[in-house]
Amino acid sequence: MSSDKMLTRIGGLLRQAESTDNPHEAEAFMEAAQRLATATSIDLAVARSHSASREKQAAPTQRVIRIGEPGKKGLRTFVKLFLVIACANDVKCDISQSSTQVFAYGFDSDIDTCEALYSSLLIQMVRASDAYIKSGSYRNETAVRTVTETIGRKKYKRQEVVVVAGVTARLNFHTAFAERIGKRLASVKKETEAKAIEEESRDAGTAVVLRDKAIELKDFYTSTSKARGSWRGQSANAGYSRGARAAGDRAGRAARLGGEPELGRGSTQLGR
Repeated sequence: MSSDKMLTRIGGLLRQAESTDNPHEAEAFMEAAQRLATATSIDLAVARSHSASREKQAAPTQRVIRIGEPGKKGLRTFVKLFLVIACANDVKCDISQSSTQVFAYGFDSDIDTCEALYSSLLIQMVRASDAYIKSGSYRNETAVRTVTETIGRKKYKRQEVVVVAGVTARLNFHTAFAERIGKRLASVKKETEAKAIEEESRDAGTAVVLRDKAIELKDFYTSTSKARGSWRGQSANAGYSRGARAAGDRAGRAARLGGEPELGRGSTQLGR
């Protein structure tokens, strides 16, 4: 199946997920979309490995994914959502220091899949967190916050118990949502790859192809990436909210894909 046909079929699954109010059906459609994306990625990798003309084979590429404008709150949680999706779809990433951009490295079809999934899940994550914040549930909870104080020339850190703020609840909600999505997609990917290897034809060599694809991507990333240092996710002093984490995890379990009329390079940014 070509990458264009794959995106069309995934689009159909996402529209089915969007049209149902049954969370179990929505989850089934989401998992089917990821399963199809993984299976097609395998098929394309096998096709590339058996291509008679080496120079015509697809090669890894780099693409810039814009996450948001500088100064927008919560960009790190948006980045985390993209990263867990990328991890399940054979895409490596570098992140700008401001968390406004992700530099994605992978095959075009895999990056297309990541953008499609991210565009849909980002909207769902923000809508679900807005509903949670509006409910006011977080106001009944306390959290431990790390505070840094400067006395003379030395800095001291201490922890204090505070009432959970709205921004703290939102960040924790987003983080838990992304983590749950990552687990769901990773599980589908693992199952799909195992099934492809088990049911492969004699000359397919799927396991070897997947290994070679991973090596090719790693070599491309190593030779292309100019990243220095490591990206840090949510700030350590952002505070922790057990209630918001639980709510975010529930939303991640129930998340469904869809919301876009067609798949492709849709907007991956939200307005201010």
